[in-house]
Amino acid sequence: MTDPGPVRAIPTGPPGPREDRGPLRRLLPPLLTIGAIGAAFTYVGLVDPNESGHYPVCPLYALTGLYCPGCGGLRSAHAVAHGDLAAAFGANAAAVVGYALFAVGWLVWVARARKGLPAPIPRAPAVWWTVGVVLVLFTVVRNLPFGGGLAP
Repeated sequence: MTDPGPVRAIPTGPPGPREDRGPLRRLLPPLLTIGAIGAAFTYVGLVDPNESGHYPVCPLYALTGLYCPGCGGLRSAHAVAHGDLAAAFGANAAAVVGYALFAVGWLVWVARARKGLPAPIPRAPAVWWTVGVVLVLFTVVRNLPFGGGLAP
């Protein structure tokens, strides 16, 4: 019979701090993410979605005349890029709330990455079900006559 060698323990808890990576390497994922989002917002800020021909029409709107939860999102991003929050809310209020939540989450991510901790991605199904229900309700209300204020 041969000796199997040392027995390795299987980790059972969440990963601890990653001290083996330097600070720049730990901050690279959030920095690359904010760089990509910054590039996207710069492009949408420069190429006006209010002018036809620059971006495709929403397929749901083109086929049914109904607004999806993303309809008006590019106009909203364009308004945010120009600092016009009132116009951004008018184009897509859910997108503006999403931008704010992302900004807070990104700051938490950077703080945790500096300490070598993993990204704070919610893993509880209840969180994602709540987000889905809120977006479905937003979509339904913005397509009803009394929800016209939420339509782009």
